[in-house]
Amino acid sequence: MDTIIFDVDDTLYDQARSFHQTFRTMFEGPFTDKEIDQIYRVSRKHSEILFDQSEAGEITQFEWQTGRIIKACNEFNIPIDTEKAALFHYSYVEEQQKIILFDEVEVLLETLYTQGKQLAILTNGEEKHQAKKIEQLKLIKWIPAENIFISGTHGYAKPKREIFEIMEEKLGLDKNKTVYIGDSFEKDIIGAKQVGWHAIWMNHRKRKLPENAAFKPDQEVHHAKELLELFRDGGTGSSSRHLY
Repeated sequence: MDTIIFDVDDTLYDQARSFHQTFRTMFEGPFTDKEIDQIYRVSRKHSEILFDQSEAGEITQFEWQTGRIIKACNEFNIPIDTEKAALFHYSYVEEQQKIILFDEVEVLLETLYTQGKQLAILTNGEEKHQAKKIEQLKLIKWIPAENIFISGTHGYAKPKREIFEIMEEKLGLDKNKTVYIGDSFEKDIIGAKQVGWHAIWMNHRKRKLPENAAFKPDQEVHHAKELLELFRDGGTGSSSRHLY
């Protein structure tokens, strides 16, 4: 592959860590890590649904930001109101200023950069918020600013094909030599495959592949270590997993 494009949230770093810390600060009670992780997964599900509604102008950005934790808490019978949900969101954003790359992802980025691969970012979200995460993760060390695409900047969000096509035109991509890596099957894998790119599902949450899915990932990995192994040696290794 000549071009490797990455999602950001829960692909390059562990987004659940920030959620866990925020949740323990905001909610009293003997919640186990497993229970908080279940709440996190549900909040992510609602976040993706509400984000799409926000992008379509059906709800406000504030309703998306607060609604995801409200709906998650409601499913687990945890008391919450809009004021507390707003405080949770702002605390969560502040906690995300401490995010760090998966160790193996940092090695992978350095390896691909050294190999001369074209690296890029495609992420959904509001421009300033996502830009702060990208700055915190120090991605500019490997990825030039002109190769960073945030949906809020361009008016189209994954999985809409328009945002992928904008990248194709701006970066002069060859579909057959482009691979996209992301954690969301619905946003990342479907989005990339529908425009003819290769796609790797960074499924470290071990979600199930939807039944009768129109598209399937070219590869599925469950840990950043596996992702690194896929690209090690520039795809020249003898193992069948050295594909890129």
